[in-house]
Amino acid sequence: MEQYKKEFIDFMVECQVLKFGSFTLKSGRQSPFFMNAGGYVTGSQLARLGEYYAHAIHDNFGDDFDVFFGPAYKGIPLAVVTAVAYSKLYGKEVKYCCDRKEEKDHGADKGGLLGYKIKDGDRVVIIEDVTTSGKSIEEVYPKIKAQETTEGGIKIVGEIVSLNREEKAPDSTKAALDVITEKYGFPARAIVSMSEVVDALYTNGDKKIITEEIKKEIDNYYSQYGAAK
Repeated sequence: MEQYKKEFIDFMVECQVLKFGSFTLKSGRQSPFFMNAGGYVTGSQLARLGEYYAHAIHDNFGDDFDVFFGPAYKGIPLAVVTAVAYSKLYGKEVKYCCDRKEEKDHGADKGGLLGYKIKDGDRVVIIEDVTTSGKSIEEVYPKIKAQETTEGGIKIVGEIVSLNREEKAPDSTKAALDVITEKYGFPARAIVSMSEVVDALYTNGDKKIITEEIKKEIDNYYSQYGAAK
């Protein structure tokens, strides 16, 4: 496992963004872990978060893109801090763009987008916190493609999230990121996967965060909800 991935796992735990216990998900599932990117609240945390996203984007997609798109609401700060970090780490200026939940009908920046206005010729990386069902992309994808004036004018290079939960998407045996890749034709990746979290904190860890009891709960959860490999 790459060093930045190990550091990111510790970082999530340190910031209490990744927690273990018993949590009710939006889907109604009872999960032994929960990740909430809204838990990054300080300047130093956000600066480090942007760097981890930048590392993962560079590893997965290289430099062949122009824009980071962050879906409202949690994706907005993610796109901003990643653009800052990418400039710092790789010397490449990347624009940020986000959507609005409600269109603005006045001013010079009216419309459904915030920040840079994407257009034909742009190459876009979508940045999100986590996806369990893949539902969010169903809203985001048409908003991006609606900015085209010619079909295929805007290229979505890929999507990056913090954590691949590696559980079955609704009506599928595959993980949400795999479903997105198959349906939309661009790669959907994560900084780390849940199996890498278990490897770092349990298999090769000190078992203080993922204890024997929590590991059993994780195994039981994935026996029921785990995606096909």
